[in-house]
Amino acid sequence: MNTDLSGRVVLITGASTGIGAATARAYGREGARVAITYRNHPDSAEKVAADVEAVGGQAHIVRLDLEDLPTIDRAVASVVERWGGIDVLVANAVRWGGDGPPDPSLRFEDVPLQEWDAMIGANLIGTAATVRAVLPSMRAKGWGRVVLISSSVAEEGLPGPGPYGTAKSGLYGLARSLAWNGGRDGILVNVVAPGFTLTDSRPDIPAFVTDALAAATPTHRLSTSDDVANLIVFLGSGANGNLTGEVIRDGSAAARAPHIGG
Repeated sequence: MNTDLSGRVVLITGASTGIGAATARAYGREGARVAITYRNHPDSAEKVAADVEAVGGQAHIVRLDLEDLPTIDRAVASVVERWGGIDVLVANAVRWGGDGPPDPSLRFEDVPLQEWDAMIGANLIGTAATVRAVLPSMRAKGWGRVVLISSSVAEEGLPGPGPYGTAKSGLYGLARSLAWNGGRDGILVNVVAPGFTLTDSRPDIPAFVTDALAAATPTHRLSTSDDVANLIVFLGSGANGNLTGEVIRDGSAAARAPHIGG
C-alpha cells in the first residue's frame, strides 16, 4: 500500500503523549515531516520528536493551546514557514479541564455554564480554528487530508456533565460540512472515534478493569495507541483516495467505562 507520505507535512495537535504521540511516530515511519504540538510539556514533545527522527521522519515542535486562538495561527504559520505548507492535519488535542476527564458523579445542572463555554470553545471552536488555519495551504496544493479525533463518548454518552461529549459530537457535523467544502480541492475529511484506548497516560488501571472492558468488545481486546494511529495514518494519507465525511469507530468503542472516561 502506497501512503504517499514521504516528504509530506503533517501537523498533529496534542502529539506529546498518548494517541497523538503514537500517530507522530507512525507518520515518521512513513518518512513524513511531522509538526508536533504541545500545550504545557515541551519535554514530552522533545522526546516524541526524537522518536520521529529515529524512525526516519523529520520533526518540528511548536506550542498550541486550543483555548488561546492566536497560538493556533502562530503554530500553523511556524510550520508553513519551516516546510512551505501543510498536507495533513490530525486534530487530536483535547481540553479536559481540571485534572482530567469529567466527574461522572456530577449532575448535569451542577455544571456551570462557564464550563460549557470553555469545553466547547476549546474542543469544537478551537479545532475548527485549526482546520480553518490549514485549509489555505491545502487548497493551494490541491491535496489535503484532515482527521478529526472524537471519542466514543460522543455516541455512547457519559454519566455526569455533558460538555465534553457535546463538543466531540460536534466534530461529526464539522467533518460532513468540510467534506463538501473541500472535496473539489482534493481535501478529504474524516473522524476517528476511539473507545477506551490503552495509552501511556493510563498506566495504573487495574487489570480486572481492562479485562472487563476487553470482554465487552467484539475482538475481546482493547485498542492500543498504535492501533488507532495506524487508522489515522491511513485516513490521512494518499492511500485514502476518496473516503470523506465519515466517522470510523475502532474496536474498543463498544467498551464503556463511564467511571474512568472514554
